[in-house]
Amino acid sequence: MHSPYRAIFTAPGTRAFSVAGLVGRMPLSMTGIGIVTMISQVTGRYGLAGALSATLALAGAVCGPQVSRLVDRHGQSRVLPPVCAVTVASVAALLVAVRAGAPDWVYFVCVLGAGLTPSLGAMVRARWSAIHRGDPELLHTAYSFESVVDEIVFILGPILSIGLCTVWFAEAGPLLAAVFLAAGVLLLTAQRATEPPAHPRGSGGGRSALREPGMPVLAGVFVGTGALFGAVDVSTVAFADERGHKALASLVLASYALGSCLAGLVFGLLRPPGTLAQRFRVGISVMAVSMIPPLLVGNLWFLAGALFFSGLTIAPTMVTAMGLVEQLVPRSRLTEGITWTSTGLAVGVAAGAALAGRVVDGHGASAAFAVPAGSALVAVAVAFLGYRRLRPRPAPEREEHGHESHRDGPHARGADGPLVRPPRQDGPAPADRHGDRDRTGDMA
Repeated sequence: MHSPYRAIFTAPGTRAFSVAGLVGRMPLSMTGIGIVTMISQVTGRYGLAGALSATLALAGAVCGPQVSRLVDRHGQSRVLPPVCAVTVASVAALLVAVRAGAPDWVYFVCVLGAGLTPSLGAMVRARWSAIHRGDPELLHTAYSFESVVDEIVFILGPILSIGLCTVWFAEAGPLLAAVFLAAGVLLLTAQRATEPPAHPRGSGGGRSALREPGMPVLAGVFVGTGALFGAVDVSTVAFADERGHKALASLVLASYALGSCLAGLVFGLLRPPGTLAQRFRVGISVMAVSMIPPLLVGNLWFLAGALFFSGLTIAPTMVTAMGLVEQLVPRSRLTEGITWTSTGLAVGVAAGAALAGRVVDGHGASAAFAVPAGSALVAVAVAFLGYRRLRPRPAPEREEHGHESHRDGPHARGADGPLVRPPRQDGPAPADRHGDRDRTGDMA
């Protein structure tokens, strides 16, 4: 049987932008932890390190959707290079300031600039959508592949960042993250043939993708899901520390990511029944149930096993969520719509980590696993209460101004070239299909 994963790469240029997306996404998991490690090593002030990391996350949550909105209007090749330049310059300024022992406020100014980091995961998914929008099965597989890439990033990134900061020099982790971002953006924007068309005259004018019916529901679910992720990280580290094996926390968390990675690979081969909204509801519910076993475990080995099986629920749910985004927003605002899910995750991660930390201080690590369980219940409640709003837009509305943009946009030849298939007239609309997440992402 012809592998679906091989099939998604038959279109020219797909391998190139996938590699660029992988490289450019590494800062997602490297910059924050790298700043924490760098500041704690240089100053010994964990409070300052945590505050800078939280500021970076919140700046990204505010700036990320706006950057993606500009990308939808003007194209990736016009927006990403200058935004990347500001981000890299801000990180470089932070490293110089830390080395020079500058005042704390300088660090915060630099971190705010670093919050402009563009969502390379959203950029790559927008390219997959443009190429395979006429084939729901291939798009489902492509989104599943991206969820696996997100997990790889979250497995390798912290190891690289922390390792370089501790073994080489304190600023090495954030420095490498900035190099990865610059290289990824340059490689991605060089791939003009697969770049989605710009939509300078998209319907709704300046209307945000978040105002589309259903998007606030998805964003709310992702806040709860992000809180789950952030709380699991903090609770696991504290759990390992209480048992005298703090170094093993990274391996336990790796089992969590590995479960999601494997599930994403398998999910890309399946064609699950039901609508995307139905599958999303099921996925969120199963994710919530999977957070019960961590409440009951008593040692690290059982916790690793419990988190591995919990991780199996992540990628399928996120893959389906990305499919919902494409159903809910017009193509002229797709990149922004995908980025709002990342924003919800970022806000949730910060809140979940902070709350779990307080519970650890007051009641211990085992009790802190109630925070991800409660966060999952919040996500389930939002998904069920807002279920009726997760109805797909009619296909003509999702393609609004698509033909005009292809014809008149600045990247018309790349968009209308042989890489992009027209939607099949006899097949299901792009809405009747797939999913994705990808954490990331991105955690996509």
